[in-house]
Amino acid sequence: MLLHLLKRDLGKKKTVSAILFAFVLLSSLLASAGAGLIRELAGAVSGLLGTSAVPHYVQMHSGALDPAAIERWAADNALVDAHQIVEMVPVKGSRITLGDHAGPESASVMDFYFVKQNEKFDYLLNLSNERVEVAQGEIAVPVYFKERRNLEIGDRVRIAHRDFVMDLAIRDFVRDAQMNPSIVHSKRFVVHPADYETLKRRAGAVEYLIEFRLKDAGTIADFHAMYQASDLPKTGPSVDLNLFRMLNALTDGVLAAVAILVSLLLVCIAMLCVRFTLLATLEEDYREIGVLKAIGASRRHIRGIYLAKHAALAAAASLCGCAASFPAARLMSSDIALYLGKTDRGLAYFALPFAASAVLCGLMILFCMLVLRRFGRIPAAEALRSGGIGEAEISRSRWRLHRSRLMPVPVFLGLLNVFQRPRMFGLLFFVFAASAFLMLVPVHFLNTMESPGFIAYLGIGRSDLRIDLQHSERMEERFREAVDAIRRDADVERFSPLVASRFRVLNDDGTVGQLNVESGDFTIFPLEYVQGGAPRDDNEIALSVLNAREMGKRVGDTIRLLAGGEERTMVISGIYQDIANGGRTAKARLPHDPDAALWYTISLDLKPGVDPQAKIAEYERAFGPAKATDLPGYIRQTLGQTIAQLRSLAMLAFAVAIFLSMLMTALFLNLLTARDRSHTAIMRAIGFQHRHIRTQYVAMALAVLAAGIAAGTILANTAGQSLAGAVWSLLGASDIRFVIEPVQAYVVCPVILMLAVSAAAWIGAESARKVNIAEMIKE
Repeated sequence: MLLHLLKRDLGKKKTVSAILFAFVLLSSLLASAGAGLIRELAGAVSGLLGTSAVPHYVQMHSGALDPAAIERWAADNALVDAHQIVEMVPVKGSRITLGDHAGPESASVMDFYFVKQNEKFDYLLNLSNERVEVAQGEIAVPVYFKERRNLEIGDRVRIAHRDFVMDLAIRDFVRDAQMNPSIVHSKRFVVHPADYETLKRRAGAVEYLIEFRLKDAGTIADFHAMYQASDLPKTGPSVDLNLFRMLNALTDGVLAAVAILVSLLLVCIAMLCVRFTLLATLEEDYREIGVLKAIGASRRHIRGIYLAKHAALAAAASLCGCAASFPAARLMSSDIALYLGKTDRGLAYFALPFAASAVLCGLMILFCMLVLRRFGRIPAAEALRSGGIGEAEISRSRWRLHRSRLMPVPVFLGLLNVFQRPRMFGLLFFVFAASAFLMLVPVHFLNTMESPGFIAYLGIGRSDLRIDLQHSERMEERFREAVDAIRRDADVERFSPLVASRFRVLNDDGTVGQLNVESGDFTIFPLEYVQGGAPRDDNEIALSVLNAREMGKRVGDTIRLLAGGEERTMVISGIYQDIANGGRTAKARLPHDPDAALWYTISLDLKPGVDPQAKIAEYERAFGPAKATDLPGYIRQTLGQTIAQLRSLAMLAFAVAIFLSMLMTALFLNLLTARDRSHTAIMRAIGFQHRHIRTQYVAMALAVLAAGIAAGTILANTAGQSLAGAVWSLLGASDIRFVIEPVQAYVVCPVILMLAVSAAAWIGAESARKVNIAEMIKE
């Protein structure tokens, strides 16, 4: 009998059952895909770092060094397991042409380094996660350029460096555990040792990575303190295993986390769907339930009939969602496969998505059981007599129909219904608010990252152009020549030269640390400060968020620097956001030591009407090998991969929000029309046409939707902004402020949502047509 009733119920409510099935399937798909993506990402990052034997600690250095001193220091350090010095030959992008691209990489913000394959560790891997090996005349190119320039094996890389030209064939593509992500501006190309020696001899400049593998990765912090307190080379930033892991996992990790958060939101709303459908079913079957109880059917058996249907739906939908999650996860993890490699598909590959679906299915069944507890409150005699559960207490309203002269009667009755039953419509309000939140937060975040002002979160003031001079011969002299030339340039409206140097810091515990400080005037192109402001006096300094957090400093505190051979007490004037350079920088107005300079930059604004691209080309020719870029291009190249992922996520969230709102509107109106059968019959009897009743239901849905959109918009602009800041705080930007496009956020998105809900309400109210007036009056 249970199977017969189950089959009959599914056949009678095909549309509602199909909608509920689809909704649970979508929840299961996202939960399983998110869980699978996290497993895939964790496995891929771990596999890449392990296979490449990534260093635990790396000190970048430009200039002369003493390998013997490094060898002695490493041999005497009990924490060191192995070390090596990796040489890299930098070549300017304007001298490199990749594949069939129309011209050289002059506009690229990336630093091009040519290296040999390493011998001890820090191996550069191919797309099979094997050590890259190339023959003479061949080259292995980073996967970043494979994706950006659509390169294929066999394409050519041309290096035109001063008086020689080297033409190399692409043999493979490189996965670099240190420099894979686009947010890391250094990229390593692997060439044959003979070609490397030619480049080294012709280019005339070499930079170094001083790399260490430790016996215990947990001692990285201790080792960092030891190295910084030593006299070993430090002309460049230092990075460690934790940063490598975070940078490799950042983009896809955010996508996976958002997918799981969306799935949790959908699970909550799916439970509301179950509640709506169960209550609607109880309304329709109230008399049948009374008959079953009257003939002796136990409450447990009656509950089993309804529980079986929804348990079967939840189980089938969860299994289908789990199955569909595998191709969906493969689609979502395409960047993981390219940049990090594929993971082994062992038991965990299937177990984790299945477990996520099983948990979701269990939650749905548990919630069904909680809703079905009301069977104990249904007396058989009352059910046979009334045929309905009865209305909940209706709140009184001062609205009176005879006083309404500004709106049509159906619209007035719809609004009155909403105000009289706030508890019932509160559930629909929650769904609409969640849908608006889900729709707007990714859109706001995408607009923020694509806006020119986002450059401030990279620890860079907003300007038209930026000129970078890396360490090379006569760097100080060439920097001064560039500053003088820009000062005389009539096309330049304002400019700010900056010099980054490394200073020693005297910590409160007596140890000595290192701090990269950029010196110059930071009031010309101001940064985004979380607290305080720019340093204006010689004894003031501003710290990045990560530096302030690690040093335990706030605005008004002091730090002690060794500058010019003497100790200087610096007052912290501000704390700013910076997701570049490892997020650990500082800004001050200190005099710099040319021998300790790390890099030079010049930020400038052009006068109106001046072509930025023409200026970039002019400065590239005049100040070579300096690199000139416009800041929108800088953001696009640095965060292009993250922006592309976020754009896909925004489109998916938009579609899910529309689908969610339409589905819940249809299910809610199905419940409401079932409850209001007697009211509908009375309205039909006194002359209301079906289109009037439909208009009433549409007015109800739109009234609740308007309130939900308002609440969702407020949440998106507050809680959503805080959520985005929490994600980016891992890299050093803890106070993200959304850039909101008013027309898009407050007109286009709400109008589309309203049209979708109106259509769903108009269709959902069709069931009111089936009300039999004569039968309802007889009852």
